[in-house]
Amino acid sequence: MSENFDLLVIGTGTAGLSAAHATAAAGWKVGIVDALPYGGTCALRGCDPKKILRRGAEVVESAALMRDRGIVDDGLRIDWSALQRHKRGFTDAMSRQVEAGLEDGGVTTLHGTARFVGRDAVDIDGEVHRAERFLIASGAAPKPLDLPGSEHVIDSTAFLGLETLPERIVFIGGGFISFEFAHIAARAGARCTILSRSERPLRGFDPDLVDRLVERTRSAGIDVRLSTTPASVRQTRSGAFDIRLAGTDDAVEADMVVHGAGRAPALDGLELDAAQVAHDDRGVTVHPHLQSTTNPAVWAAGDAAATRGRPLTPVASSEGSVAASNMLTGATTAPDYTGVSSTVFTIPELTGVGMTEAAAREAGHDVDVRFSDTGSWYSNYRVGEKAAAAKIIVDAGDDRILGAHLFGPEYAEAVNVFSMAIALGLTAEQLRAMPASYPSVGSDVASML
Repeated sequence: MSENFDLLVIGTGTAGLSAAHATAAAGWKVGIVDALPYGGTCALRGCDPKKILRRGAEVVESAALMRDRGIVDDGLRIDWSALQRHKRGFTDAMSRQVEAGLEDGGVTTLHGTARFVGRDAVDIDGEVHRAERFLIASGAAPKPLDLPGSEHVIDSTAFLGLETLPERIVFIGGGFISFEFAHIAARAGARCTILSRSERPLRGFDPDLVDRLVERTRSAGIDVRLSTTPASVRQTRSGAFDIRLAGTDDAVEADMVVHGAGRAPALDGLELDAAQVAHDDRGVTVHPHLQSTTNPAVWAAGDAAATRGRPLTPVASSEGSVAASNMLTGATTAPDYTGVSSTVFTIPELTGVGMTEAAAREAGHDVDVRFSDTGSWYSNYRVGEKAAAAKIIVDAGDDRILGAHLFGPEYAEAVNVFSMAIALGLTAEQLRAMPASYPSVGSDVASML
């Protein structure tokens, strides 16, 4: 049955859920729709299930690092099917919980494919619904691969759902997905290859620490090939795949090929032109306060919006909340992206917040770089990990922390301290004075400064 809403949200990921709950709590009639199970990429097909699988890899790697240090790990291995069951113990219940929470909050839950049929109307599988406002929070999807044989390449969702792990896996692309999944699969016994088109993978992270991660990745038995572009993927008679490499006569053989070459806003099928909503390959074109530049009834948040925010769950949550607040109050507040960290959950992890050294210099800061090789520090000696480092960027003029870039075990937790410091404008001296639980990774922060 067709309905009229104060707000209709397209997408049930972090951004959409934040806005739907906030506006419904304020008394609006709110609807939300998704063609996929409720919960979005992070909870169902990304961050959360990935990190559950990573736990198995962490255990195996932790034992291996302590070999000859008191731990005998003979025979220790990952039972991939059992690990997948553990993952599904979380993901299988999530959609029902999300939908029940929305319904308890008074939100009308709809299922189907939404497409605009006017400036104030969408069709959902044959039923037209109208609303005073729309929030596009449809997330992102893998970028199309312009590659002969791309039909043989699986995406990240399919990888996270594998019931059995193949012996040889090639990951196309040098980003988060390829590095994180390769680190998991390698500890589970697969032979992994990463093909990075760029000489410098993981752009956006400190290049010196990326170099250390690449070296550590190779030491884990993963073949990292930089400046390498796949030219085609061909399935052989045996069922394996032959990946030809551009500009050479070389090829890589694999039992599975995984798309790790980036994601793009998931706007296909929404028919935004029918609602006169401007958009490009970065997402829906919005004002800083997240309202469409061409249709004031439409807002966008998260990966679907062309904003300064990086495609991260905390950014999506913040943008969804800000969009809802602006709709409710008529304000034009822009999201604050200060202090948002980003982490590549390899083993160990690479993380960063704030400006890189290069960005700080380009912005005109008098830069004081405080670099530490932390591989011999107590926290890392304790667990047997020698590959670790920290680079803290400080303004020499006022002692403010501009950026923090860390590579090492548990540093995804340590970076949160730097995120807070950057968000609050704390100085290095103030952060050094922070009492920390000892001995903990957090107690290393003062020494990093």
